[in-house]
Amino acid sequence: MGKVTGFLEFERLEEGYEPVEKRVKNYKEFVIGLSAEEAKVQGARCMDCGTPFCNNGCPVNNIIPDFNDLVFQGDWKNAVQVLHSTNNFPDFTGRVCPAPCEAACVLNINNDAVGIKSIEHSIIDRAWAEGWVQPQPAKVKTGKKVAIVGSGPAGMAAAQQLARVGHDVTVFEKNDTIGGLLRFGIPDFKFDKSHIDRRVQQMEAEGVVFKTNTIVGELPKSGAAAKVTNWAQTTVTPEQLQKDFDAVILTGGSEQSRDLPVPGRDLAGIHFAMEFLPQQNRVNAGGKVKEQIRADGKHVIVIGGGDTGSDCVGTSNRHGAKSVVQFEVMPQPPEEENKELTWPYWPIKLRTSSSHEEGCEREFAIATKEFIGEAGKVTGVKTVRVEFKNGKFEEVAGSEQTLKADLVLLAMGFTNPVDTLLQGFGVEKDARGNAKAGTDADTGYKTNVAKVFAAGDVRRGQSLVVWAIREGRQAAREVDAFLMGASTLPR
Repeated sequence: MGKVTGFLEFERLEEGYEPVEKRVKNYKEFVIGLSAEEAKVQGARCMDCGTPFCNNGCPVNNIIPDFNDLVFQGDWKNAVQVLHSTNNFPDFTGRVCPAPCEAACVLNINNDAVGIKSIEHSIIDRAWAEGWVQPQPAKVKTGKKVAIVGSGPAGMAAAQQLARVGHDVTVFEKNDTIGGLLRFGIPDFKFDKSHIDRRVQQMEAEGVVFKTNTIVGELPKSGAAAKVTNWAQTTVTPEQLQKDFDAVILTGGSEQSRDLPVPGRDLAGIHFAMEFLPQQNRVNAGGKVKEQIRADGKHVIVIGGGDTGSDCVGTSNRHGAKSVVQFEVMPQPPEEENKELTWPYWPIKLRTSSSHEEGCEREFAIATKEFIGEAGKVTGVKTVRVEFKNGKFEEVAGSEQTLKADLVLLAMGFTNPVDTLLQGFGVEKDARGNAKAGTDADTGYKTNVAKVFAAGDVRRGQSLVVWAIREGRQAAREVDAFLMGASTLPR
């Protein structure tokens, strides 16, 4: 694979970023991808390791050594064919995947991993530029109809796979454009939505029908689920889908945000991240938002130390926030992992995102006790330091403090899909409130309801884009086998 001695000769080369002072003035992607020659050098670093742990580290099982070698050899066209054989949307994962494949790279044991994600990014961008990404419509139609509820990466992957084997696929999306949380949850500066748009065009040419502004069932009228982004103008009942289609796949996101029920929660100026982020993406696309949540000139506190919190940091900086502080209840992780203990698994270590680099104070081992306010508006957050002892968090005596806040964004993850969707279909839920459906050969993404399947976050809970693509592809194979008795789709 690659050059036999490449891993000894060449160092890992990271993709570049535009300067902070330039990129915070707009919402455009700012990652500078590798040149063809740089990608070739990274491909040369791929070792002839014998057992490519990177394949298993990747949720879609990308055939990584093969496309690394093809890039090293300059055979870009075959490289994208290998990449597409396992991943419908490498233009998504090449930008927003955290790259667990790199954590599992054999070279990562005592050196820097091969830049797999940057190579993937280079391959798919080259493929689009060269016109190699084309629709693949089915040669023969089956006459079977499949409804897919939710147009995120799981729904898109399932739809494309099923359309390519001849089924009539209709995707239902409650918002006005396709992409789910991929479109409305990830800021444009990390992922430009033109990448979704051209995939939608490809899929429409393959026969997929998209019905936007259409909600299946209804949202709750109160609670965290009532805050889920919903611009639907049309309602379709679960009973109607079951009547009109031969199979239904539920691929909605785990959209119900985790709340923070402490005193003062009802003050104005406290919002879920998934109220804040979708609004800015909609504005960027030319849409209108009534009373947009803005951070201009405000002291912003982001509660939650994950990717969603980081996205709130980056968006707040682009609004022109006066200050941004991000809370994480867990203690600060080590700057470097102990590879002897963690490899080839995803390590827990301190990760500094591009948004953090743009300006953010990070606080670890901190918990929110109370929101303070005046005249009904939040003005501060009362906090306390915590330690994890005996299996639970304990407050550190004398560590209370109050931080100024004009805007608080709750980014503590998501608890489960909206209950009313699963209830509408009568789908049994697991202990975490997700759709109960297995993934082995016997259960095959089937729910307890006849001809209703579930895949992606609605089944596994909040997860990565790459896991959603994997589940969408696998569910498509199971649905195809259910409809036809057998399937030629890869699992």
